[in-house]
Amino acid sequence: MPLFSHRSSAPLPSFYSSKPLKPSKPISTFPSTRTPLPILVFSLLCLFIGLAGTLFAISAIRRRQSLPVFRCGKSEDTFRAFYSSSVSGKLGDDNNKGLVDRPKLLGFVGIQTGFESGERRSALRSTWFPSAPDGLLRLEQATGLGFRFVIGQSKDVKKMEMLEKEIVKYRDFMLIDVEEEYHKLPYKTLAFFKAAFKLFEADYYVKADDDIYLRPDRLATLLAKERSDSLTYIGCMKKGPVITDPKLKWYEKSGHLIGNEYFLHAYGPIYVLSAEVVASLAAARNNSLSMFNNEDVTIGSWMLAMNVHHEDNRAICDPRCTPTSIAVWDIPRCSGSTTTFIVPLILYFVNGMFECDKCLECRSYQDF
Repeated sequence: MPLFSHRSSAPLPSFYSSKPLKPSKPISTFPSTRTPLPILVFSLLCLFIGLAGTLFAISAIRRRQSLPVFRCGKSEDTFRAFYSSSVSGKLGDDNNKGLVDRPKLLGFVGIQTGFESGERRSALRSTWFPSAPDGLLRLEQATGLGFRFVIGQSKDVKKMEMLEKEIVKYRDFMLIDVEEEYHKLPYKTLAFFKAAFKLFEADYYVKADDDIYLRPDRLATLLAKERSDSLTYIGCMKKGPVITDPKLKWYEKSGHLIGNEYFLHAYGPIYVLSAEVVASLAAARNNSLSMFNNEDVTIGSWMLAMNVHHEDNRAICDPRCTPTSIAVWDIPRCSGSTTTFIVPLILYFVNGMFECDKCLECRSYQDF
């Protein structure tokens, strides 16, 4: 029997039949219509707008967040802003629930600086001031002190762009809403204390210049000392004749209100105010306080009016590094100079504490 049989037990389907098929009746359909051209154009336009919006949203999300801008009454802590986005909780409360509104510190130190002082900041970052956010955080944890460079704003676009690059690199600035001008230092100082009080809950607030060498560990020891007076003003206290000659550097325009000799006040490169004193300054209206030409005199006048306790401490105005030095700077030759400052020759970082072996005399930036 052959493998394949030509017989089939079932009839083939009709499409295999050799007989011609009769044409079937056409199925009735709806008449085809063309889409009007205006509707087609409108649909394409909506599609284009939707795609453009989607691409813009994606690029906005992926774009790096810009730095805080200056606004009226606005102050920014670039260090906390950095950690809030990258290492959330490092500066937070004990339960690690994120950043607190006003971190509790023993003291907050604002290093007053300007747009022309980039080399000074570099010198400090190569000595006692940590050059990385992690180092700044470790120093804060070891001493209970917060440190920031404090700077205002400028109308010069190039200066602001250079500052933005430095902020991105170091994250160690406090930005305050005040014009950065030397003759406006009293206004900047008041703006600093107001911003510092708003951002930090500290027992003491320290104003320092960017031309000093500081021992953070010894400063912390000084601030931790028990004091009976809650209104305290710590610094190297001085008196001196009022300069009324406009040709001289320390000319005082309102000298007739003071007399022949200044009242007791601290040297400007570094001084300390207790929290209660700063709270009063933060609550004061800007136009309710007297402003003199010289910043240290201005602060001294406010302290005189507030009846604070003056604590004279020569360890924070030492002209050379000693076993008891807290801040090192040279009053006769360096104070007020824009081209010279003191910086330690050799610096050691041992067990979370800074040690200086020897300090340089006042020298120009080109000598380093």
